[in-house]
Amino acid sequence: MDPVYDHLVTVLTDKFEVDDEEVRPGSTLAALELDSLAVVELYVTLQEHWGVPLEEDDSAAELTLEQVAQAVTAQLSGAGAAADRGGAPR
Repeated sequence: MDPVYDHLVTVLTDKFEVDDEEVRPGSTLAALELDSLAVVELYVTLQEHWGVPLEEDDSAAELTLEQVAQAVTAQLSGAGAAADRGGAPR
């Protein structure tokens, strides 16, 4: 897959001890038995690693791993585009 998804899987299996056989792009965080505190911790971990803000709300546990990875990728793309706009000559 992509580096964001791969890192997400690594964090889930290493830090949260999720069984790697249960980790699939369509798995929700709730299905992987992450409670609300664990979801917040996951988001903080991803934000610190990638340096992007992520919106975590009550429905975050219902997001699939693919959706979480897409959210991070979108933030990375947005941050890169903003940096490009700021650094471009006028």
